[in-house]
This record gives sequence, structure tokens and C-alpha cells, in this order.
Amino acid sequence: MGFSPDIGIDLGTASVLVYVKGKGIVLQEPSVVAIDTSTNKVLAVGEEAQKMLGRTPGNIVAIRPLKDGVISDYDVTEKMLKHFIEKVTGGVGLFKFFKPQIIVCVPSGVTEVEKRAVIDATMEAGAREVYLIEEPIAAAIGAGIEISQPNGSMVVDIGGGTSDVAVISLGGIVVSTSIKIAGDKFDEAIVKHMRKKHSILIGERTAEQIKMEIGSAYPRDKEVFMEVRGRNLVSGLPETIKVSSEETLEALRESVAQIADAVHYVLEKTPPELSADISDKGILMTGGGSLLWGLDKLIAKRTGIKVYIAEEAISCVAKGTGEALNSIKVLQRTSKKRY
Repeated sequence: MGFSPDIGIDLGTASVLVYVKGKGIVLQEPSVVAIDTSTNKVLAVGEEAQKMLGRTPGNIVAIRPLKDGVISDYDVTEKMLKHFIEKVTGGVGLFKFFKPQIIVCVPSGVTEVEKRAVIDATMEAGAREVYLIEEPIAAAIGAGIEISQPNGSMVVDIGGGTSDVAVISLGGIVVSTSIKIAGDKFDEAIVKHMRKKHSILIGERTAEQIKMEIGSAYPRDKEVFMEVRGRNLVSGLPETIKVSSEETLEALRESVAQIADAVHYVLEKTPPELSADISDKGILMTGGGSLLWGLDKLIAKRTGIKVYIAEEAISCVAKGTGEALNSIKVLQRTSKKRY
């Protein structure tokens, strides 16, 4: 068994990160799979497949097999996991004989059925044993919070499909909520806004670019602009327009307000002793969505508590999942396991 590395997987809606014990994070790729519909054969996975999104001919489809933090296409998820596991374990031959133990990260609000789907897909992809860990706990471990202490810590993890807000103490979740508003919904809101205000249709990759470059959740001191290319819905021809950060603030207002509401809701339900700890220590934000400009400022204004973003916000959950490999005995007690 010594040859099989233990693996931690952050199975995200937007991207998959893989942590190998002793090596750290070895893979970070988009959760996209390109399939030839005529033969049902996988053509590309990850980065390569991402480049094909919105650019495929009739017989090829680029699929994102996870939606809102859970598996929406079981078979494709299994193929994607198999591809990534083989990639990090060094090929098929070795993988056949030495199957790894794998910890997979799931949003805090998933149902038993959704958990079972993740366990089954990972087992089919070639795991020896599968353990699950909830995203806020993984994020807290990855950010270096000492979660086993009797102190309250609040984590806001904003990924691609879900935003998880949780208060953690003594290694477990005290209060939590999970909403299906995160990075993907930000992109959708930008696409809708461009269509409504400028009568221009843009793809999700362009929307993501806008979000990353000029997206705002809070008014900026100095407005920034970006040139955007899309298709004019009236003339049907390509067009380039100038978009301001002020517009993205308007487009994203509703989505970010719902995340701030979720934080407020969890704070309302938190026991007073833990509330005091949180107001003292502040709120930790992790995940790619937390990098949206001004989101930390918005939550700080809404709650009156200081907010800080984890140093490696995107890889925090994967890092925490990987570090949880060291305490697999604890997970054996708390997680559903299948042989």
C-alpha cells in the first residue's frame, strides 16, 4: 500500500484542485470535459476542454459536469475524476495495483443523496476508500485556523457554484448555510446586464473576464473601464463597447447582497459566546469568488466586523482537504466510508 499516495480533491463547480500527500497541490484545472457525441468518447479534460467552451462544432460538446456545487452529470464527473487521478498518480499501470485513499470536499448544505453520488463517482474513478469533508472546515484548515480549539471562527467560502458560510468551533460546524449564488451567478448577472443595457450578447468566458478585471461589489474610488467584444442583438454583427466598473456594480448588486444576507443570517443564529470570538477575530473569506473587488468591504459594512481574505484564497480549500489527510482517523469517525 505504500505506493499509493493519499489524495485530497476539491471538486469544484468551476475548477478541480488535487492535493497529494507530501507534494502539496499538484493539479488545478477547470471542471470541463469535451465529449464527441457521435462516439461518446472523451476528447479533452480540464484546460484543453475549457478552451473549447462555446467554440465547438456540432458533434462535440464541452460539458461542466458539476452545477451549483453538486454533480449534475454522474458519468462525465466519474470520467473527469479518473483522468485527474491517473494524471497525478503517474499513469494507469501503477494506478491499477495501488489505489489511493481520497478525501473529497463537499458544500456544507449537500443532501445524503448528493454525498452518495460523490462517494460512488470517486470509488468508480479508482479510490480505495473515500472520505468527505465539508468545505468551510477544509477552508479553515487551509487558512491556518486552529479549528480544534473552543473558539468561534467564521468562514465565508465563495466558490463557483456555492457560497458556504459557517461558524466553526471544536473541529465542527456550529451554524452554517449554503446558497447557490457564487462565481457562476456573478457571470450570469453580467451577461444579463450586457444584454439588457447594451443589447449585446457575450459568452460566459468574456463575462468572467469582465468580473475579474473590473467587477465590483462596492463603489470604487476611481472608476475603471474595459473594452468588451460581443454580438449586437439588433444587427447580429460583432461589436466592441466600453464597459465601466460602475456598471458591474449595478449588475452584481443583487447577487452580492444575497451573500451578505447569508452572512447576516448565520451571525443571527450564532451562540453569543462564539459571536464575541468572531467580532474579536474577524470573518475569513476564501474561494475564488472572495476575490471580487469590494466584496470584503461590503460584508464588513453590513456586519460591522472586520473581514480579511485568506492569502491563497483559491487553493485554501484544496490545501485544507490535503492537510486533513493527516487526521484521517478523525474523518473515519465522522465521515461516511465505503469499501
